[in-house]
Amino acid sequence: MSYERHTLDNGVRIVLAPMPQAQSVTVALMYAAGSRYETRETNGIAHFAEHMFFKGTENRPSSRDIAGEIDAIGGEFNAFTGKEYTGYYVRCAAEHRDTALDVLVDMLRHSKFETEEIEREKGVIIEEMNMYFDTPRDYIGGVYEDLLYGDQPLGWDIIGRKDTVRGATRDAFMEYIGRWYKPERLVVGIGGKIEGDVTEAIERHLGDLEPADTGEPDPVSVNGNGSRVRVHTKQSDQAHIALGVPSYPITHPDRYALQLLATVLGGGMSSRLFTEVRERRGLAYYVFGTNHSYTDAGSLYAQAGVDINRIDDAVSTVAAELRRIADEAVPADELEKARNFAKGRFVLQLENPHGLIMYGLRKEVLEGQTVDPAEVLAELDKVTGDDVQRVARDLIDDRRLRLALIGPFDDAERFEKLLG
Repeated sequence: MSYERHTLDNGVRIVLAPMPQAQSVTVALMYAAGSRYETRETNGIAHFAEHMFFKGTENRPSSRDIAGEIDAIGGEFNAFTGKEYTGYYVRCAAEHRDTALDVLVDMLRHSKFETEEIEREKGVIIEEMNMYFDTPRDYIGGVYEDLLYGDQPLGWDIIGRKDTVRGATRDAFMEYIGRWYKPERLVVGIGGKIEGDVTEAIERHLGDLEPADTGEPDPVSVNGNGSRVRVHTKQSDQAHIALGVPSYPITHPDRYALQLLATVLGGGMSSRLFTEVRERRGLAYYVFGTNHSYTDAGSLYAQAGVDINRIDDAVSTVAAELRRIADEAVPADELEKARNFAKGRFVLQLENPHGLIMYGLRKEVLEGQTVDPAEVLAELDKVTGDDVQRVARDLIDDRRLRLALIGPFDDAERFEKLLG
């Protein structure tokens, strides 16, 4: 599993992940642009634009025309918007690679953004928003990041707000795309059975784009002086919590030790959180621990859906597990199990063309380099128990704990006392 990397004269980067044994390919275009690149007045425009690129081009006038061409090759296509990137892809048989590339480029270069379609899609986005807000297991992540980052783009929901979605205009889309959808922010990825000179085809499609210096979004500041607890009051039979601490950016030197720390805490059904919160105490159905990093910020946190009548016990138990991993060295056998878990899940993620190229694209977009999987496995092998405890002690402290909750509660002070 390895990557080939090329760069066109205008700054467009190409990442190839050859898998000769495969019969399919994933063709993807990913931009270093997402909801973090919005203003408060345009919050949600990145995600809304992702929808609009499927609505018709000059060559393929309607969404039906676009979908029909992908259906005709037996392919599947989709897109996703994050806070720091947006991606569009087609998966299909290898023989139809050029068609997939042509459709994607046409969508991203020649979409019409008709006012009538924009107005129609607003209703779709609002309903997607309602579904998101009505799904606490998903929405708790937004509440937690609002607590961590406050009123700045990393603290806003990717999907936006109802007032900004309803107020979106064609000019707003054109301004956002014209500012951020530029060659130096674009990475083209193809993974799977790659035959012929694919870079030449990409050059034909994208080589005439004019380069431009777009600048960067404002650096993030963690909301360290704000509240330690954020409660989203909602009548429900189950409470959802996210409890954690600010951590490291995505390229931090200790990122692999941090990954194993998160794995010991909450990776898999034999992790500390799963064992203590669910198996021993019966406080939750689901519980996990993870680390989520951006280019200049991050957070190590636990998330769980818990019994509303035992919410205090659940918060205290999760907080205690966080403290314990900082206070006590991780035993060698437990660290080795976590290492094997992390490596195994990583390898499984990269077994197919889609997983392999998407990993490479995210690395290239967010870190400016494509790291071969073998290097990642080697770095995980280097992590020692001392590394994990050093990182845990650096990050986990009662004063740094942050708690977000969704449930039938309205007293944040009550929960602040549980954090110590």
